[in-house]
Amino acid sequence: MKPTIEPTPGATAPPLPLPSGLDPALAATLTARWEAGPGAVLAREFTNLYGHRDGAADAWNALLSTAAGLAARRDPELHALDAERAQRPDWFLDPGMLGYSTYVDRFGGGFSGVTARIDWLQGLGVRYLHLLPFLRPRDGDNDGGFAVSDYDEVDPRLGTMDDLVGLARRLRASGISLGADLVLNHTADDHAWAVAARAGDPRYRAFYHVYPDREVPDRFEATLPQIFPLTAPGNFTHDAALDAWVWTTFYPFQWDLDWSNPDVFVAMAATLLRTANRGVEVLRLDSIAFLWKRQGTDCMNQPEVHAILRALRALVDVFAPGVLLKAEAIVPMRDLPPYFGGAQGPECHLAYHSSLMTAAWASLALGDTAMLRRVLRDTPTLGPCCSWLTYVRCHDDIGWKVLAPEAVGGDREPPVDLGWVAGFYAGSRADSFADGRPFQSADGGVHGTSGMAADLCGIGRAQRAGDPRAMAEAVDRLLLLYGVAMCCGGLPTLYMGDEIALGNDLAFDDDPGRRHEGRWLHRPAMDWERAADPHAHAPAGVVLARLRAMVAVRRDQSALHAAAPRRVLDAGNPSLLVLARGDQFIGVFNFGPRAVRFAPPVDSWHDLLDASVRGMSFVVRPWGQCWLERG
Repeated sequence: MKPTIEPTPGATAPPLPLPSGLDPALAATLTARWEAGPGAVLAREFTNLYGHRDGAADAWNALLSTAAGLAARRDPELHALDAERAQRPDWFLDPGMLGYSTYVDRFGGGFSGVTARIDWLQGLGVRYLHLLPFLRPRDGDNDGGFAVSDYDEVDPRLGTMDDLVGLARRLRASGISLGADLVLNHTADDHAWAVAARAGDPRYRAFYHVYPDREVPDRFEATLPQIFPLTAPGNFTHDAALDAWVWTTFYPFQWDLDWSNPDVFVAMAATLLRTANRGVEVLRLDSIAFLWKRQGTDCMNQPEVHAILRALRALVDVFAPGVLLKAEAIVPMRDLPPYFGGAQGPECHLAYHSSLMTAAWASLALGDTAMLRRVLRDTPTLGPCCSWLTYVRCHDDIGWKVLAPEAVGGDREPPVDLGWVAGFYAGSRADSFADGRPFQSADGGVHGTSGMAADLCGIGRAQRAGDPRAMAEAVDRLLLLYGVAMCCGGLPTLYMGDEIALGNDLAFDDDPGRRHEGRWLHRPAMDWERAADPHAHAPAGVVLARLRAMVAVRRDQSALHAAAPRRVLDAGNPSLLVLARGDQFIGVFNFGPRAVRFAPPVDSWHDLLDASVRGMSFVVRPWGQCWLERG
C-alpha cells in the first residue's frame, strides 16, 4: 500500500496531522512551516524513496505522528531558539563564529568537567562546541564511540542524560551551541535492533543488510573500497547467531543500516529529533556518503543519499529549525557540493572541507601551494545560509585519497606524489620536520596519516633538539594552517589541544584497548596544567596568545564573513597563497622556507596581525602570514 502523498516535484504539502491538545500557537507555527515548502519536499522524497514498499503508508503516518509528538515535548527555550533563528537563518556565517572539537573524557573527564571548562572555551572565542561521540557505545572496542549501542542513553562513564541536557543549557546561556554526532550509517552489533535481529525478529533483521551466503556480498565487493584495509578488511562479516553475512563497511561490530527500508528512516528521523530536543544544536551526520547501496558502484554518494538528506532537512526545518545539519562526507571536492542541496531542496547547512584541509597539509610538505590554490579555485560559491567547516585537524586521520583528482595535475599544475607527501608526514624522510605515523597504509598504498597538528608541524622535533629557531618556524607553520582555515570562508574549528600546541599521545602504544587503532595517536587528554600556565610550557603560551589574537581580528572583519566573495590572486611565487576576500582584505600565506616579498594591487595596506606594518609592499617570513586591510 502506498502512502496517499503526492511525489510530483513542486506539489503542495499534504495536511500535517497534529495531536489533539497541542498548544494552538505551536500548532499554527508548525503548520506554517510545513506549508512553506518543507512539507512538500518531505512528501515527495519519502514517496520517491519508499512509495513502492509495503507498509510505506504506515511508516509515513508513524513518521509524522512521532515528529509532531516530539515537537509538543520540545523545551520552550528551544522553541524560542527556533523562532529566533528562523528570523536570522544565516546566524552561523558571521566572522565571530569559531568551533572547537573534542572528546568529553579527553577534555573534561565527563559532562560536569566540560561544564567547568566553559570559561576556557569562551576565552578562546568558541561559539560552537562539537563533542565527539558520547552516546552509550558497545562494550570493548567501539571505534572511538562511533559504534552506538543506544541512541537514547549516554556513556555512563561520562554522566547521565540529565547532565548532558544541563550542559547544553549552560553552553546555550554562554553563547555556545552544542554539536554532537548522529551515526546514521550503522549501529553497534549489540544495539537492541541487532540483538532482536539475532533473536530471529524479521522486522529488525530487515533493519540491516543480511545475506545467507557470499553470492551477493562478493558481487558488491568487486567495486567497494576498503575503509580500514589493515584492521578490518572487507565489507561483510559473518555472524554465527544469524548464520548469515552482515554488511559492515567499517568494523565488524558496526552493522550497516538498510536505508531502503522506510522503518529505518522513521526510526533514525525520530532519533534525530529526540537528540535535538536534548539541546543539541548541530548534528554531525556521520558517514552519510555510505547510506545507500547499489551493485556495480562504490556505494557512495548515491542519488538516494541526497533524497534522504533532503527529507531529514525538511523535518528539521519544520520541527526544530534552530538545529544545523553538518555533513561528514569525506569525499573528493567534485562530490561534495551536492551535500548542501540544490534545485530539489536544501540538504545540510555545513560540510567538512576535507579537500582544503588535506591540500593545506600537502602544500606545507611541498613548499608549493599549487594544489591548495587549485582546490580553492574549484571550491564553488555556496547558496545562502550554508557554509564550509574549515579545519586543520580532527579526530580522524588525514586521508590523502580525497586529493586523488587534484593530484593528477592539470594545465597549470604538475602532478603530486601523494605517497611522497604521506611519507613526509610519517617522518620517513630525513628532511621532514614531522612526527606523524601512517594510518591503514600498506604495500606502497597511500591511505592516511595520524598525528597532532603540533607534531606534524615540527614542534616535537624542535623541542627534543632544543632549537629555538626550529621551534619558532614550527609554531609559524601551525598558525599558518589555522590562518588559512580562518580566512578562506567558512566556520573554522579548533581541534582539542591545538591552542596549546599539545603533541601526540604515545601512551596509546601501551594500552591494549587502543594500540591497534592508530588514530589514538592524535586523541590525547587535554593538558590542563599546561593550559593553566601556558608560558611555563613553551611554546604553548606563544601559540595560545597568537591564536587568540587571530580569532579577535577575524571577529571584527566583515570581509571574513563566510558568504563574502573569495578570489585566489596570482602571487607570482609558488610558495605563496594569496586570497582576496572582497575588496578590502587580502590574506597572504607563505608555505615555503624562504621569505618572500609581496606587493598588493594598488593603494596602501596595513597588516591586521602586526599594527606596526603598513605600506605597499610586505615581506612575508618563512611559513608566515599577513592579513592585509586596505588603507
